[in-house]
Amino acid sequence: MIQFENIVKRFGRQEVLKGVSLSIKRGHRVALVGSNGAGKTTLIRCLLGEYTCEGRVSVDDMDPRKQRREVLSKVGFVPQLPPPLRMPVGQLIRYAASLCDSNPLRMHDVAGELGFDTRQFRRQPFVKLSGGQKQKLLIAIALGRRSELLVMDEPAANLDPEARHIFFKLLADKQERAAMLISSHRLDEVASLVNRVIEMDQGMVVLDDRVADLVELSSRLHCRLRLIQAEAAFAKTIREWGFSSSDDNRVWEGFIAGPDRLRFLGVLSRYAALLAGMELAEAPYQGKQANVV
Repeated sequence: MIQFENIVKRFGRQEVLKGVSLSIKRGHRVALVGSNGAGKTTLIRCLLGEYTCEGRVSVDDMDPRKQRREVLSKVGFVPQLPPPLRMPVGQLIRYAASLCDSNPLRMHDVAGELGFDTRQFRRQPFVKLSGGQKQKLLIAIALGRRSELLVMDEPAANLDPEARHIFFKLLADKQERAAMLISSHRLDEVASLVNRVIEMDQGMVVLDDRVADLVELSSRLHCRLRLIQAEAAFAKTIREWGFSSSDDNRVWEGFIAGPDRLRFLGVLSRYAALLAGMELAEAPYQGKQANVV
């Protein structure tokens, strides 16, 4: 599917990529991790044909620079920073669909699943949407086409918990047929989504390892939390995850997406002193305690 062969990229005298070689096949869900400046974004831009480079990049034996239209027709791309497009939402969807010969109705439908009614905002310029709306629309465009390669840079950063769960379910539908490259500077944000981790540092691959593929992307967990005492800051945080509480705000219940469990536990760790107990169970929840901490 994807081949990087001894890729070197320089900007002036600075060598940003230093002989990167990688092979990524269909079914691989790759976390591309590393600190800012490690070379992740530059490698992605070489893959998309935006940069020239030394070495060879290919997607299904095609050169992203020489056969860019053919390559990009296979790629669904979600950038970290939304582009400053003034194109109205409806026009943007029609344009994106025309580039890859896809049905724009599918893009509208995916956006709706994520909680963004694109038809209601069809005349709204993209640049005037909220951060979450932009992210949902970009994901809808990427997943609403027949993508064989998904390239995503911090794809769920601006999504609410319910939209994240839907996003993970949509990824699950594509996991066997597509290759996925998910860039992040934090492994815990994407660890449950992937079956391979590639870490970059100073323009080089320093780790390339397959990981246990144990989390079902479409899974969901019911969670019940008991607190020692009510706390306003905790209540504000947990409500953002869609949890609700009993009258005294000492017992909270809600659902989290399976791949979000590490991220959720990271949030809870800030309030560890408040927790009297926690129960997690695969949804649908039937009152059976799975884990107690």
